[in-house]
Amino acid sequence: MNDYVIRVLASPSDVSPKAWNALLAAQAEPSPFMRHEYLAALHESGSASPASGWTAQFVTLWRGKQLEAACPVYIKDHSYGEYVFDWAWANAYEQHGLAYYPKAVVAVPFTPVPGSRLLAPDAQSRTLLVQALVAWCKQEELSSLHLLFGAEEDIAACTEAGLMLRNTVQFHWTNAAPTPIPDVPSLSGAEHSAAEQPGYPDFDAFLASLAHDKRKKIRQERRKVADAGVSFRWSRGKDISKTDWDFFYRCYERTYREHGNPPYLTRDFFQRMADTLPEAWLLFVAERNGKPMATSLIALSTEPEAPLVAYGRYWGALERVDCLHFEACYYQPLAWCIEHGAQRFEGGAQGEHKMARALMPVKTTSAHWLAHPAFSDAVERFLEREGAGIENYMDHLGERSPFKAG
Repeated sequence: MNDYVIRVLASPSDVSPKAWNALLAAQAEPSPFMRHEYLAALHESGSASPASGWTAQFVTLWRGKQLEAACPVYIKDHSYGEYVFDWAWANAYEQHGLAYYPKAVVAVPFTPVPGSRLLAPDAQSRTLLVQALVAWCKQEELSSLHLLFGAEEDIAACTEAGLMLRNTVQFHWTNAAPTPIPDVPSLSGAEHSAAEQPGYPDFDAFLASLAHDKRKKIRQERRKVADAGVSFRWSRGKDISKTDWDFFYRCYERTYREHGNPPYLTRDFFQRMADTLPEAWLLFVAERNGKPMATSLIALSTEPEAPLVAYGRYWGALERVDCLHFEACYYQPLAWCIEHGAQRFEGGAQGEHKMARALMPVKTTSAHWLAHPAFSDAVERFLEREGAGIENYMDHLGERSPFKAG
């Protein structure tokens, strides 16, 4: 580490957007949520701030004036907005008269999307970055370090540095038609192999790949929304009007308020996204009798040479219609993904109900370091037991595939 200078920065604005995004583009799993524009908007809009419990302390490695490696780090005095739940660990510390907070988190606030967290040119630099993080946590006398939803390369670096690993489960849809696809009228009886057709040719082909009961249920749910007089339109990027952004936020805010919580993200955050990163957003608006009544906002990958990936993010409705959530958050986005050749649709954290819509379980990984030796040992034993439970859970889910057998 002698060749590097470590600098801890209080804001992404202290780093060149061009340098940060260039590092991100070189990673194996870049996402729009790690772009400089996204992180800056979180801070500048007041969404992620010391007042909301997210104090930025980005750790960067420099060689001269060259940014060599970086990652977003936050000092947290609570565990909200993380989606890898450590409340039991915090309670155990409290019961023993120890302080679990403040802690350090390498993550994107409020965004449980897997992807690259440690922006570095190679494995050696990535490991040095993890070592710098642990050394900094010790220096600041923080209880722990948590890297959430990391990419494979991040997890390898964390393992090399001795951090403990923890798995959780999300549900993702893959645009890959089985071989062959039977019973699809639009194919005129022809068989299309996965090599010939990398994705579903249309939504009917996707439905045809599902077991009869799942296919029937989806058709019934979509019919309920259509019979209620609801139709959808979508707009992307700069075509999303300010009126639509305003309406989206009205729906988004109402959904949070209905659950008794203020929204994590401010209207100003989304305005900054419209201004600085419009290409990352796809908006669906549900209308009835010519009036908007619900929305869902989808994020899109932005790296031009990488496969297109869609991420389910936010939704809200001003009227209640049976199955509207499924239509707005799954069926409309999946139909769009098929039409536009998206490789994957990530449905977000948790939710076994997503499997009935062909979003399949995938393991996501986080890495953890605890300063207290006895608690570190206890957590390691807990993670061993939890890990075995996750494996059993994945096996159980695998037996419930929504797709046709064989």
